[in-house]
Amino acid sequence: MGASERLTWAVARLGIEPGDRVLEVGCGHGVAASLVCERGGRLVAIDRSQKMIDLATRRNRAHVDAGRARFEAVALEDADFEDERFDVVFGVHVAALWRSAVGLAKVRAHLAPGGALHVLSQVPASMTADPDGIAAALAAHGWEVGLADVEPVGSGTAFAIVARSG
Repeated sequence: MGASERLTWAVARLGIEPGDRVLEVGCGHGVAASLVCERGGRLVAIDRSQKMIDLATRRNRAHVDAGRARFEAVALEDADFEDERFDVVFGVHVAALWRSAVGLAKVRAHLAPGGALHVLSQVPASMTADPDGIAAALAAHGWEVGLADVEPVGSGTAFAIVARSG
């Protein structure tokens, strides 16, 4: 499965409705950002890499110009969202979303009532997917975790975990 196909799979699981406020952590080239905006979401996307932010901004220039997307080069732990609230927070292959107490506290502080954190990943057949371990880590940080959606995708396993602030 290529990156675009994997990200299409991931964004489809977010349940984005027009007008949803979305935070993408680790936006990379901005492929998922494009998909979010095409579904009517209003997006803030962050990535540690300025190069990735530049590429994502270029790819999504029309969404940026229309006020539907904003890209920032910053780590989740260092981000300043001021008083912004998000209906959907997600990341694909972003360990800070289950390993970083500071990052998870930041997400919790900016998650809108009823909002959800989505942790998505795909691992090749040569690696072991560990959605149960990720779910347990989220629960240990006080999140209410639903059942993980685990599917064979391409030559590996993909999973999506939805967590809500506990």
